[in-house]
Amino acid sequence: MPQPRKQFAQHWLRSEKALSRIVSAADLSKGSGDGSGDRVLEIGPGMGVLTRQLLSQAAAVVSVEIDRDLCEFLTKKLGAIENFLLLQGDFLTLDLDAVLASLPAFQHPNKVVANIPYNITGPILEKLLGTIDHPAAKPFDRIVLLVQKEVAQRLCARSGSKQFGALSVRVQYLAECEFICDVPAGAFHPPPKVDSAVVRLKPRSLAVPAADPQQLETLVKLGFASKRKMLRNNLQSVMERDQLTELLERLAINPQVRAEDLSVEQWVELSNRFHP
Repeated sequence: MPQPRKQFAQHWLRSEKALSRIVSAADLSKGSGDGSGDRVLEIGPGMGVLTRQLLSQAAAVVSVEIDRDLCEFLTKKLGAIENFLLLQGDFLTLDLDAVLASLPAFQHPNKVVANIPYNITGPILEKLLGTIDHPAAKPFDRIVLLVQKEVAQRLCARSGSKQFGALSVRVQYLAECEFICDVPAGAFHPPPKVDSAVVRLKPRSLAVPAADPQQLETLVKLGFASKRKMLRNNLQSVMERDQLTELLERLAINPQVRAEDLSVEQWVELSNRFHP
């Protein structure tokens, strides 16, 4: 039986309670055989514990695994199941649309459910959601991820809290974020050094999007460069303090505000009103 490998940051979930919460959060449907069911993308299936539950509730499951030994193991255990497709490779470099082009039963997964490697959480989020200036062309209906608890808190943080940062703004601009549940380190083999949590992301478009997404990205990066400083100090390189103070007052925002005090919508409004 394969053993967890440090090089792939493998920690396999063993908690039935956590598995149940993950699958429930995905709200899966097999459909009625007319193509209406959910097609799930799973990143890093590991030993296939979560995969089995997904297969029982979804129309199709596409699992991407980088570990060749695990792929051999999964093929023996699950390879005969009709609605299961296993792809060996690195998800970050995989052209999923091209690979699935000749496999109509698995094309265009509409949901993502995964226990992802924590060391590449950022790149995975970017590939799934896109960025502020380049959102995903075909957004998923729902994304359910098991991530490091600290990251989960930042993803779901509200403005004004210590956890609210540049990552919060970037992801919440693209998706609604919901904290589902805590998952302690003891729920894994081997136990990671940190606690984990399940989050649910629902890609969306803001009612008032950024007129210049690249500018918004730049302002967010600069604004959170030093969280202890007031926003007008962090943005001095692109706008004079007096000019920014005047703009904040027009937006009914305290001129002494810090970056984490602005909501996503206020960041967008600031960017849309900002003319360098």
